[in-house]
Amino acid sequence: MKVDEYMFLVGNGIVITNNMNNEFISNGCVVIDGNIIKEVGETDNIKNKYKDMEFIDVNGKIIMPGIINMHHHIYSAFARGLNINRVRNETFTDILKNIWWKIDKKLTLEDIKYSAYTTLIESIKNGVTTIFDHHASPMAIEGSLLEISNVANILGVRGCYCYEVSDRDGERILNEGIKENVSFIKYAKNKKDDMTKGIFGMHASFTLNQDSIISCVEAMEGVDAGYHIHVAEGIDDLYHSLNISGKRVVERLMDYGILGKKTLAIHCVHINEREIDILKHTNTNVINAPESNMNNAVGCAPVIKMIKKDMLVGIGTDGYTNDVFESIKVENIVNKNNLCDSNIGFLETKKMFFNNSTIASKYFNKEVGVLKENAYADIIIVDYNPMTPINKENYFSHILFGISGGVVDTTIINGQIVMKNRKILNIDEKLIYEKSREVAKKLWKRI
Repeated sequence: MKVDEYMFLVGNGIVITNNMNNEFISNGCVVIDGNIIKEVGETDNIKNKYKDMEFIDVNGKIIMPGIINMHHHIYSAFARGLNINRVRNETFTDILKNIWWKIDKKLTLEDIKYSAYTTLIESIKNGVTTIFDHHASPMAIEGSLLEISNVANILGVRGCYCYEVSDRDGERILNEGIKENVSFIKYAKNKKDDMTKGIFGMHASFTLNQDSIISCVEAMEGVDAGYHIHVAEGIDDLYHSLNISGKRVVERLMDYGILGKKTLAIHCVHINEREIDILKHTNTNVINAPESNMNNAVGCAPVIKMIKKDMLVGIGTDGYTNDVFESIKVENIVNKNNLCDSNIGFLETKKMFFNNSTIASKYFNKEVGVLKENAYADIIIVDYNPMTPINKENYFSHILFGISGGVVDTTIINGQIVMKNRKILNIDEKLIYEKSREVAKKLWKRI
């Protein structure tokens, strides 16, 4: 049966909608019609209205929108467990040179394929239904985004993909990256299922000279897509921009027309008040990755200031984890600690959680990350038995302090059940992981 012909109900659970009205239903039900949500309401009312429809009884579990990861690096998967003999890293650029740029140069299309399989499987198990990925494999660029998206299609994950263009491997590699971005954006636009999108990836200001940025912008003429770029993640990026242009990173990117409502500015750690105002004025989306920033010791982004200015600031994991719930927990405490103020963090993190839906929905034909009529049916069932009452006023406290990706029971994406009882359907997970370990071992020998 085709997805658009199948209707079923998911109910008898606590419904967290994440919609604009902050609706919370103690015993709620969601009507899934093909790949969209037809209705959300009280279980008894919905069952009476749709008497002949299949009913999935969640037995009091939480029904909530699928989680969105607004910035990921799927290619980094095989760094897990890798021991690299390295010198002491004095700067953020040292970390890139001594770890990540060593890894990405050795990646093959097979490595990319199994990095995608394992990362996306873990993501599904953590309740992630939509991923915005930022890819790098300078010696295996052509077809790399298609490799990732093909795996995502097999697993049923919604995603937006790009290749991070950079100067660091020479002009030929730079041009291949530009071509891969534009080709994939056009490929994704021709797909009718709205599961795959493309965006133009750029690594960062400090790895792109003037001519390279101009080449990227020229390649985007007539292409309706934004940019996905690291912005002032480490202070090295700021110093580089000041040295070559006399301008700060956000100012430099604005000069080339890179900012805008469909651009993802990742990190934005080392930005000042003027740059915040520029990002707000251009309606640029800012994505924070708190755990990654802490791990790389680059600092804490001024997300509190940005949210006070009503900017769209979301959350991604930057490859550090596949569990966005984990990053949400850290987002709350890192800002408290950074500003030495216990009064901030909670409401701002809740806003960022909501913003992920608003930002991601810009790239798809229907809303994602929200349970409401006509939104895409991306839904998770969470096996969480709260030790204290849960209601409209405090549900985010339960998300923050109680729920983790490990208690996600079922993941539904685009109206299809892709995980049930923590088992990924339609694939041999054990076989994929066995192959993944073989592929990773070969990669480690090449590094």
